[in-house]
Amino acid sequence: MELLREIFTLYGERADWFGELLLAHMGLALAAIAMSGTIGLLAGIWIAQHPRFAPPVMGVCNVLYTIPAISLLGILIPFTGIGNRTAVIALTLYGIMPMVRNTYVGLTSLDPDILEAAEGMGSTRMQALFRVKLPMAAGVILAGVRNMVVMTISVAGIASFVGAGGLGVAIYRGITIYNPAMTAAGSILIALLAIVCDLALGALERYFKKRGS
Repeated sequence: MELLREIFTLYGERADWFGELLLAHMGLALAAIAMSGTIGLLAGIWIAQHPRFAPPVMGVCNVLYTIPAISLLGILIPFTGIGNRTAVIALTLYGIMPMVRNTYVGLTSLDPDILEAAEGMGSTRMQALFRVKLPMAAGVILAGVRNMVVMTISVAGIASFVGAGGLGVAIYRGITIYNPAMTAAGSILIALLAIVCDLALGALERYFKKRGS
């Protein structure tokens, strides 16, 4: 109870500071989400169209995904320095894997009868992709987006260790000055942001799955 009181006191006394950190955190996450979403979607579509390249591409993505986040940030520092740029690159690399995997699975697990019907109606390869395959696979792809978004928001909390902004600043500062309330306050805001995004994307995912079915 004492810790909770300290947390709410911090929110009240330093509302502007936490607001700035929250906006910075959202900006950092959104930049990485946009980049990993675009790269992952295009890569997933490409390997679905060229299956022989799927194993090596998925293998590279799996390797990147297994590197600890703090280690990846450390590896990038000699090449990209410290700050938001390094954090965005690391978060982008992490977010590519769920996007590639779900896009590939969604496009390669469609009903072949429907695809044959689309071809029989004279659809070109690109028409079949954009008018049939992607709309039908939208639910599975959105599940990948959901995982990627939640993961990106959560992992962005350690970006402060390389000089980036965001709510990780509150966590890092709380650790360095041994202030558990400040550490918890930053962690709670990250968790709430991730939960809100997860619920919103979950509703969108269910809508597209119903529409696809």
